[in-house]
Amino acid sequence: MKVISTNIGKPVTFEWNGKEEQTGIYKYPTENPLFLTKSDVQNDTVIDRVHHAGINKACYLFSAAHYPYWKKVYPEHEWDWGMFGENLTVEGLDESLIKVGNIYKIGEAMVQVSQPREPCYKLGVRFGTQDILKQFIDHNHPGTYVKVLKEGNVAKGDSIELVKESENTLTVQQFYELMFLKEKPKELLQLFMNNEAVPQYKKDRFKKYLS
Repeated sequence: MKVISTNIGKPVTFEWNGKEEQTGIYKYPTENPLFLTKSDVQNDTVIDRVHHAGINKACYLFSAAHYPYWKKVYPEHEWDWGMFGENLTVEGLDESLIKVGNIYKIGEAMVQVSQPREPCYKLGVRFGTQDILKQFIDHNHPGTYVKVLKEGNVAKGDSIELVKESENTLTVQQFYELMFLKEKPKELLQLFMNNEAVPQYKKDRFKKYLS
């Protein structure tokens, strides 16, 4: 895998349900390296820190391979990397193969795959329609958040090297599917609950399905 774009955003104001809000989802390519901290990407805009950034969502990676699909769905948009709010647009990222808990070296940083991205209404704001939320879920390629184990700079062109593969076989895509399945398969649920990299608050939410 390789970083093909580093993206960063500034606050954008919009109206939602009659109220003025702000978002940091409007990210655009920058030629500057990004400094990954334990809680976020330095100098990036994060408005809602309840649902974004923090230890388990310090940096968001999205695959460049999915862009052609979405360009066909939304040909009217002005397309550039960062459209999905990702900090790092990545070549070769495959959610069906990447295991939750895998540790990678990216530039100077060391990161661990933590959880897929769940779409919220602000993705709909960027795309001009809330229809994209269901479309994004159905497409089943959410990208992934990572936990930053070692802080450092990440630049365009940096390779993403696997340092340690998780022994638990839960993939990012399986994690994503599990969140939206009404019936939770027991084997998949056990993989999820036994994966040390899955955030505890996610496990707590799924305990009710164990009985």
